[in-house]
Amino acid sequence: MDAPTPTRRRDRRRPPAGQRTVDVDVAVIGAGQAGLCAAHHLRRAGLAAIGSLGWQDAAATFVVLDDSPAPGGAWQLRWPGLTMAAAHRAHTLPGMPLSVPDAEASAASAVPAYFAQYEDAFALHVQRPVHVRAVRRDGDRFAVESRHVRLPDEQVTFRARALISATGSWGKPFWPVYPGRDSFIGRQLHARDYRTPAELADGPVVVVGGGASAVHIVAELSAVTPTCWVTRNPPRIDPRDRTPAVEAAAAAGAMVARPMFERIGARGVWFAPWEPGDAGAADGGAADGGTDDDGTGGAGTGWVDGPPFVAAGAIVWATGFRPSLGHLAPLHLRTPGGPLHLDGGAVVAEPRVLVIGSAAGGAQGCGAETSEAVRDLLARLGP
Repeated sequence: MDAPTPTRRRDRRRPPAGQRTVDVDVAVIGAGQAGLCAAHHLRRAGLAAIGSLGWQDAAATFVVLDDSPAPGGAWQLRWPGLTMAAAHRAHTLPGMPLSVPDAEASAASAVPAYFAQYEDAFALHVQRPVHVRAVRRDGDRFAVESRHVRLPDEQVTFRARALISATGSWGKPFWPVYPGRDSFIGRQLHARDYRTPAELADGPVVVVGGGASAVHIVAELSAVTPTCWVTRNPPRIDPRDRTPAVEAAAAAGAMVARPMFERIGARGVWFAPWEPGDAGAADGGAADGGTDDDGTGGAGTGWVDGPPFVAAGAIVWATGFRPSLGHLAPLHLRTPGGPLHLDGGAVVAEPRVLVIGSAAGGAQGCGAETSEAVRDLLARLGP
């Protein structure tokens, strides 16, 4: 499609040092998988990246803002033990295949290296480390207020005709509320902050959650310390998560879970009495329709019974994330007291805003829906 042209010539005069305003056609917030995918489609549509050769004279421009110090999105923050074999949510970006010869390579290193190559190959000129404080309305544009993470006096407001929010959910871990959680005297950490089993080797440890992260953390921890796995639903391990470590843990009897505990005590967790015939009992397998926390399904192991109290020196909450959308709050895009309504990634209340790559129900990853969402956004902008 033809690239959109701006409605007026940009003011290229540089404001006082430390504070600048730059007009762009599209601002992309986030340079993870979804953000890079969106940037690629903007380039293909003819928009020039801010910072690229001749961008000041381009008919239309875009900018990608990322608060990470280096390429890689949230992948660079994953625990070192997560291998590429287990990182089945790492997808190929458009135009460059993801090729990692060693399936046992750390995803925290391999994926960021791939992202860095991608940014260079397509000259996306990601601006980092830049934190977006807020997005506000500025006439018929969006004022994207940003500041340099290491140089807070360096502030730039990008006035964009359209906005693509690809901030994902890593910055907003979900901590469930359970009775007694504040009384626990051991260590509590979210899966986001888990690094190595050695740091919890003086256990025992309770791992909460049934998704992919929980599966791999249980497999690692159970090799070094007594580990109790508890899940909301009978666990079903996705076939893609059956790495050698998971298979070894399963062979040792570690990949079985108990239903969610009733309350947390100072030194462990308390379970409700086990009733014969409960769904997911060890002799009955996983209950029909049960899924893990990320809904992938897969082969089940079922629930098992156990003592009413399990001691714990630490609790790992592998309970997922919520969309990081606080920067959009000044736009008042949500219905009062309700969710953010999206249609193909576009915010229903403001179609010039896309939310992609998060659990908010927008376009996910780098599939055709993201390409279509970006194409439709540019069409709505017009010339």
